[in-house]
Amino acid sequence: MTGAAAGRVWAHVGQPFAPARYDVLIVGAGRMGAALARFLRAARPDLSLLLAEEGGLPNEEGATILAPGVWHADVPPERREEAERTRVLLGDALTPCGLLDLQGQAGPATRPVSEVLGPDLLGWIDAGVLPHVRLDGRAGVYSAGQLTLGHAQTAIREGADLMLNVRAELHGHELNGHALDRPGSGGAARVALHRLSVTNTHQVVVDHTVNVTVARVVIAAGAPGPALAEAGLGIVTPHRAAYRQTPRLEVPSTSGTPVLRAEGLTLRPQSGGFTVVPPVPHPDPWGYVPTGGRLVGVPVGLRRETLDAVMRAMPGLSVLAGEGLVVGRSIADIPGAWLAVPAGDWPTWERLDDTHWLLLGGERADLTGLAVAEQLAQALAAT
Repeated sequence: MTGAAAGRVWAHVGQPFAPARYDVLIVGAGRMGAALARFLRAARPDLSLLLAEEGGLPNEEGATILAPGVWHADVPPERREEAERTRVLLGDALTPCGLLDLQGQAGPATRPVSEVLGPDLLGWIDAGVLPHVRLDGRAGVYSAGQLTLGHAQTAIREGADLMLNVRAELHGHELNGHALDRPGSGGAARVALHRLSVTNTHQVVVDHTVNVTVARVVIAAGAPGPALAEAGLGIVTPHRAAYRQTPRLEVPSTSGTPVLRAEGLTLRPQSGGFTVVPPVPHPDPWGYVPTGGRLVGVPVGLRRETLDAVMRAMPGLSVLAGEGLVVGRSIADIPGAWLAVPAGDWPTWERLDDTHWLLLGGERADLTGLAVAEQLAQALAAT
């Protein structure tokens, strides 16, 4: 790639874009799409590539910017290779801090909490409920947003184009009436790119639409990805979405504070406090609108499922019962975003037809997402 010309960036509707043809279009410049763009440019610099994102970089309303950014080695055996490869790909972006997995029962490699936790952390738990702990000394944290920005910038420096504030609409195949067997063979998929603008009343509207023809389309739009494939291609997938909140716990943390995990919750040290990361219990039904729940009859910003997860963890993690947990007064007070829920629960990619691929990260993208994006880049490079 030495000497390769940098790609172009269209950040707003005032920058004219002529209808064009690309070898690859990646819909979505979040953590998975941006990583794919970087890996694909490295593997096949001869392919023209456009990265299209509905918001900014990263999208402030997407799941990437709220991703916990916690890597650890506690994965099933069949995911171990992907997890280790992801750790390698994270490189210097990963800050090792360790992870303390608090447990009620003794198990392999567990130790009494009194031998492992310092007095500050020991005061945050009930050792009668969680008397044992397992330490993952290789675990660490990173910023998924900064990593995504870095991947996209690298891809652009190496020749990828980027268009922001654009909504993609898929239209299947055209030209020769069939999908391409290889880039440049004559047929293509058509994608309408609706360029977005904001009115003086803060409404997002379509300013105008441009069309691109592409030999390969990768849908990496996160939670909306499966619906985008269904609406534009008529292809129904088993993947779903869920709304996840990450409330703050305002108790002191430092750069050396380990990640805590207990009763399904992860406490990620961040910005001098902690981000509380609940599990995703189940996909949300189509049309669900997130709303806050009620705590002892008082409206709060935590949705019912998040509130239940926190309440279940309180007996062991007594720090959650103090004044440090930010519950808010409405759903708008608690950071949250729609998260992809891939079938099988792990990051994955699949070929939808001869021209379209689907790439999903989801809840466990922190652990194996980069390796899966790299796998797809290798598959696309070979076609």
